[in-house]
Amino acid sequence: MNKLTISILTILFSLSCAPKKTNSYDSETGYSGNISISGAFALYPIVVLWSEDFKKIHPNVRFNISAGGAGKGITDVLTDMMDIGLVSRDLHQQELTKGALPIFVAKDAVLGTYNAKHPNAGLIKERGLTQRELEGIFVTHSYKKWNDIDPRFVDLPIRAYVRSDAAGAAETWAKFFGQNQEDLKGIGIFGDPGLAQAVKDEPMAIGFNNINYVYDLTSKRTAADIDVIPLDKNGNGKIDEEENFYNTIDELTTAVAAGKYPSPPSRPLAFVVKKDNINPLVQAFIRFVLDKKQQRHLLANGYVPMTESQLAIELEKIKSETPSNKSK
Repeated sequence: MNKLTISILTILFSLSCAPKKTNSYDSETGYSGNISISGAFALYPIVVLWSEDFKKIHPNVRFNISAGGAGKGITDVLTDMMDIGLVSRDLHQQELTKGALPIFVAKDAVLGTYNAKHPNAGLIKERGLTQRELEGIFVTHSYKKWNDIDPRFVDLPIRAYVRSDAAGAAETWAKFFGQNQEDLKGIGIFGDPGLAQAVKDEPMAIGFNNINYVYDLTSKRTAADIDVIPLDKNGNGKIDEEENFYNTIDELTTAVAAGKYPSPPSRPLAFVVKKDNINPLVQAFIRFVLDKKQQRHLLANGYVPMTESQLAIELEKIKSETPSNKSK
């Protein structure tokens, strides 16, 4: 056995014997430890902000946050790879059976989108599209050209984009038509940012995105080269005053909170934890997120906060779970 082999074995032995870092609490410095989070693009931006605010109080806590879709978030939690999964769809029964516990932390909406440079952009904004017309694009594929929808539209092919990854936004958009994500037809694009960019790059494009990937949080209006398809809910061929709430992100989130925008495609957003794997640090972070002060940040960042009664229900879920002694 040479010296290099002996050195490697010595290092490996010492690492295996070294005490693992545990999550702990000190009255002076607060919590310390690690929180790992993955999942839905919809929740990713606000979770980053929440983590930064939490670290101001507990500077010895480190976060590992990644966005890879709701499906990945749930899988990571159920396989004990992550502490928290970010989820933007309903949980399936088999996920609940395996111990997934959803804790709702906010609301948002999935929006139909189109390229702002579309030759009929003004007309699309005036007439909107009905649920049936959107279904004809994304599900039945009965509309192949824009003028199949309305003879006033341009005689060019519709370029429909959908999500290629297991995504809460796609599942919610499909649920709007009574379908599943697998039933959506179009060119598959990974992630919310990618799908938004695809719509921006193609004048004949149509897609769907979470609020935060459509609106600019500084101007409060839609981002460059992308716009929202208004929903013609009553099917009268125009967007009436009560249906017209897409000009700014504030108008839209108010409409979502008031139930003027249908559910689906508006939906609750959740943290998912595994019932037997919730340590005190994770519990503390969830309680922090559900605090009224943190909930007030939601509107400024394109989300809809939970009501007081809803927050009480979600906090009770944490209280009813006995913290595990497991550490990450």
